[in-house]
Amino acid sequence: MKNLKKFIAIIAAAAMTFSLAACSAEKTTTSSNKKETKESASKDKNGDLFDVSRYKSDKDKSEWTIAVVTKDNTSNWFKRMEVGVNDFGKETGIKVIQKGPANADAASQVQVIDDLINQGVDALCVVPIDPGAIEASLKNAMEQGIVVITHEASNQKNTLFDTEAFTAKDFGSAIMDALAKDMGEKGKYAMMVAYTTSTTHMEYANAQYERQKEAYPDMKLINDGAVPSAESEESIDTSYERAKEILKSNPDLKGFTGVASTDCPGIAKAVEELGLDVKVVGVGTPGEFKPYVESGTISTIKLWDPKGSGHVMCKVASMILSGDEVGEGTDLGIAGYDKLQLIEGENRCLIGQADLTITKDNINDYDF
Repeated sequence: MKNLKKFIAIIAAAAMTFSLAACSAEKTTTSSNKKETKESASKDKNGDLFDVSRYKSDKDKSEWTIAVVTKDNTSNWFKRMEVGVNDFGKETGIKVIQKGPANADAASQVQVIDDLINQGVDALCVVPIDPGAIEASLKNAMEQGIVVITHEASNQKNTLFDTEAFTAKDFGSAIMDALAKDMGEKGKYAMMVAYTTSTTHMEYANAQYERQKEAYPDMKLINDGAVPSAESEESIDTSYERAKEILKSNPDLKGFTGVASTDCPGIAKAVEELGLDVKVVGVGTPGEFKPYVESGTISTIKLWDPKGSGHVMCKVASMILSGDEVGEGTDLGIAGYDKLQLIEGENRCLIGQADLTITKDNINDYDF
């Protein structure tokens, strides 16, 4: 009898264990199935990831969140972009947020993007530090039905549209034309970018070099034409130090360009400290460049208004969420973006006509 009771107790315990395991397995399977169903629905809805129509939202726009991710939210350039992003939110009633890493570091930017994906935003608008570094994150976002728009990333694969103020070739050529004019079309020059992984920076730099070889044969890029001459790493302090090194090792240098907003302030500071007559042309905000423009160290600023580009990314994202068509000839109702050109290559680029040229004559017309 004692052995029989013991046997029954063992059987009962085994049955309970089996029941709990089955219940747990059922929960896991159900959870897994729910996840698979959600992902499958997202992937299968209206075709592939690059079919814009599949991203139309079923929610009211008051429930949307559009997130803008910058290279570095502390720089004057991206503070200006945030003005455009916030203006868009006020005009439309759509919730918008702008975030960026504390430093212009690709791994940190990936973390910001992943955090926003986990928060369940409806759209991501990204200005990549390194397009290749964020491809996996952006693909993950699109697989979850999140609209992805980029800026300054004509080679970004996992994006619905990349938005640009103009073509890189036109912009780089214009920078070189301005520098050549200042240099009398002869002499040695150097060029700086933030990172060689920054797509548009390298496109601008290469376009400058091609324009120089084509139109200004008496000018010469240092270091046997290596593009670029230096990287600023999106830091004014770094651009200053590296410009100073180049200026000291090339005493016959006559010109210098920089395509990150952090480049020319550092370059100009080094030029003035060393008491040199080196012409500087580049990209940046008028307020930061003004002292150097007034002193004559920087004669020309080439740029686009980051306020506009922030607004543009949010506008395109909202149109996709609404199910509106975006493409060749689209008018976004924003100066410089009233007749978009669509260029299809590694991705789909929406191109505006929003370039600005600022000199000593008109710098006081700009308040940023």
